[in-house]
Amino acid sequence: MADLASLGHLPGLVRQLQGLGGCTNPIRLDGHRTEHPIDTTTGELGPAVRHLAASDLPAGHLLVRCNNRRATRCAACAETYRRDTYQLITAGLKGGKGTPEQVATHPRVFATFTAPSSGPVHNRPASGRCRCGTQHPADTPELGTPLDPDTYDYETAVLWNAHASKIWARFTIYLRREVAKRAGLTQREFAEHARVSFAKVAEYQRRGAVHFHAVIRLDGPDGGDTPPPHWASAELLTDAIRAAARVASAPGPVLHGRAYTFMFGTQLDVRPIRSADFAGGTELTDRAVAAYIAKYATKGAETTTGTLDRPLKFLAELAQLRISEHARRMIRTAWILGARPELEDLRLRAWAHMLGFRGHFSTKTRRYSTTLGALRQARADWRRAQSESTVPADSTAAEDTTLVLAHWTYAGVGLSRGEEWLSAAHAPATGLEGATA
Repeated sequence: MADLASLGHLPGLVRQLQGLGGCTNPIRLDGHRTEHPIDTTTGELGPAVRHLAASDLPAGHLLVRCNNRRATRCAACAETYRRDTYQLITAGLKGGKGTPEQVATHPRVFATFTAPSSGPVHNRPASGRCRCGTQHPADTPELGTPLDPDTYDYETAVLWNAHASKIWARFTIYLRREVAKRAGLTQREFAEHARVSFAKVAEYQRRGAVHFHAVIRLDGPDGGDTPPPHWASAELLTDAIRAAARVASAPGPVLHGRAYTFMFGTQLDVRPIRSADFAGGTELTDRAVAAYIAKYATKGAETTTGTLDRPLKFLAELAQLRISEHARRMIRTAWILGARPELEDLRLRAWAHMLGFRGHFSTKTRRYSTTLGALRQARADWRRAQSESTVPADSTAAEDTTLVLAHWTYAGVGLSRGEEWLSAAHAPATGLEGATA
């Protein structure tokens, strides 16, 4: 840092780190990028007008954001991911980002799907006392852990996580069938009259089981661009969701002579979403739902259950890790099951740190709203426009095109101590205020 300051390079390093937005684990790249104008009339390649070499940058490398969605790995990049998810969910609730505002008038519900029980665990019931006879405080580490670990069905808990995404896929098929049935339509006719759109995130309960939060909406046949049919209502959608959740299932393996079939748990919460103009009492508003879902978009099993945020290479690593005993047994069970040939397709060892769950944490239907990719592209375009606004306009730009020659190679990851200190000073603020695309 002193050398950079003495050479006058410190301001340049600050500007380079500012472009990371507080990322603490950036990718370091070696290489270069050169721009050559091409005369569209003669096809001649002109001299380089811009040249960027990694060795000329203050950090000695090109630094690129890691874009990790996990808050435990990179808080700044996770915050950007959370804000993008908030914008994506909000666009599907009240329009914007290319989604028409009329979606705010479509029937919409917020549903939570839970996992079945694998055995009694410590909890905080409405009565105030757990089955163990204790009234647990909200932050006690015992919450979610089995009352009797020796009788807790760890195999079922891990296999449920491994099949959770398949159950959701089956549910979406049954949901369309149930909505069509209540409208008096065949499935083919239903596609001509309406469409089910949704966005969901996965969350880990304290016991380590995955459950899903979803915004589910009834649209016209072309999605949010068309109004729903006259028979569509939040009540009809709620009834169809409950019926589909009861029958959706995914066949599992046969282990120790036991044939597994996985379904959602009996606890299902479905509530209509009201716009801010009609909010009142316990009804949900657009903003409340979007903020709630976005909160879980950056959290994995490590946040709730105290497990790991990266894969294991060897089971022996567990002995050196400071994790809860319940998480340790879940991981060990996933690792042992992963050795069985009939479970090879579940890749349980690769996903043991996630307690068997290998699905996407955030998914949506195509017509629900915009995409995370579109939000990232809009942000990149805005940054590019800001940087280009400081470059004088070239009078020949209209006549020329540009050939870009670039070659980048991986050179490492992370920051030096001095770079970490400077980067922390430019970390983005938390919270949804000021959330942008």
